[in-house]
Amino acid sequence: MPAGRAGGPPAGEADDEGRGAIRTALAGLTTRGRSFLAAGIAAAVCAYVLGQSELLRVGLLLAVLPLVCAFVLHRTKYRVTGSRQLTPGRVPAGSEARVRLRIDNVSRLTTGMLMLQDRVPYVLGPRPRFVLDRMEPGGQREVSYRVRSDLRGRYPLGPLQLRLSDPFGMCELTRSFRTYDTLTVIPQVRALPPVRLAGESTGYGDGRRSSLALAGEDDVIPRVYQHGDDVRRVHWRSTARYGELMVRREEQPQRARCTVLLDTRFLAHRGAGPASPFEWAVAGSASTLVHMLERGFSVRLLTDTGMSVPGEGSDGFAGASQEAADAAGLMMDTLSVIEQSEGAGLSPAYDVLRGSSEGLLVAFLGDLDEEQAAVVARMRGRGGAGVAFLLDGEAWEGGSGSGDPAPSSVVEERVGLLRDAGWTALAVRPGAELPALWRQAGALSHGLPVVGGQGTGVVPGQRGTGGARTAATGTTEGWS
Repeated sequence: MPAGRAGGPPAGEADDEGRGAIRTALAGLTTRGRSFLAAGIAAAVCAYVLGQSELLRVGLLLAVLPLVCAFVLHRTKYRVTGSRQLTPGRVPAGSEARVRLRIDNVSRLTTGMLMLQDRVPYVLGPRPRFVLDRMEPGGQREVSYRVRSDLRGRYPLGPLQLRLSDPFGMCELTRSFRTYDTLTVIPQVRALPPVRLAGESTGYGDGRRSSLALAGEDDVIPRVYQHGDDVRRVHWRSTARYGELMVRREEQPQRARCTVLLDTRFLAHRGAGPASPFEWAVAGSASTLVHMLERGFSVRLLTDTGMSVPGEGSDGFAGASQEAADAAGLMMDTLSVIEQSEGAGLSPAYDVLRGSSEGLLVAFLGDLDEEQAAVVARMRGRGGAGVAFLLDGEAWEGGSGSGDPAPSSVVEERVGLLRDAGWTALAVRPGAELPALWRQAGALSHGLPVVGGQGTGVVPGQRGTGGARTAATGTTEGWS
């Protein structure tokens, strides 16, 4: 047994690797290869028993052929790289995404016939398989397939697998890449009408008071003079106090704020699946967030657990022009994987909202008991508007659609309680469309009569990601 070389494995490990390579090669024998091997062994045994040398030659040929093919295929070192491009990387539920696969032969050998397979979750469809012809040195092949899911979530794509075979079909070996990509399926985003709600201010502070504008002369907060500042903005009293040139701060327009509250409590929603009330609430929250970002609002997503997205900085709100797309993408990613919580009440969300006195609050709520309805009634700030969509769980569970427009007595009672507290509250039944409900909310907030009911039928939205980034993503990897 040869000794191991310096820096390499010891002789025992090298022997184990050799046995492992032999087992791998033999495990790759196809049905044809195993049949040839079995026939060769049988012929050799019969030749030994009967004393037929010619039959022994035939048996040896049948047995050696698959073994040689397996050895040659296993020892062949192809240098192949594979890449995957996903377009878009974020797609609404019910829409398709295209996946492009590219295989490059970077070796000096011509490859044999290759079978390419990509691993995808079963909810995205069957596993795609492609047969690739021989690739010349430096050659490449491109194939593509589509994936689609009606369920939101994050789904891994990959890793890629290549199956190599010899010209006689005696042996097949599978080589796998290691990297994978992730497809994010976000909720459907519906286009909402540009309705002005009573008590709501527009995106950049129309109808709002700026604290800097109302500050007196003694309350001005100055800053150090910078090159290019208008000399007329010099604040001489502060200059004398600090001993250096100070100027008044420019009044900054304030962005109106909007909080979208999503009730994720498991006990508040009935049923499961794409047509469940919880999924309707998630899609409604996504549509509202995108709509408000497009109108110039600073927005945040708040759940019953008190979790705030995009974050705690700047009171958890985001939506400046340079970060609107990032904020939308972050909130869409959060909604794509959000699950129902085990919480029993809405008090954590109330604690977050208690210190806020202005801004629009849009709530998507499940079943409410008397205690939780009272908590919601206190959530609306004094200086802002509140819109609540109460999902009628009893109607959803019973499967009644828009043909019976009357909400259940419990939901009707909760709607009345919220309206008495200053909310614009609406009951949501199966088949209701959010754009129609949004239009009704605008009419109710101004005391106008509601025309047309809640609407019938659920039409899938096709707005894409609503400002979220949908750039293609991809990975490249090679093996030899």
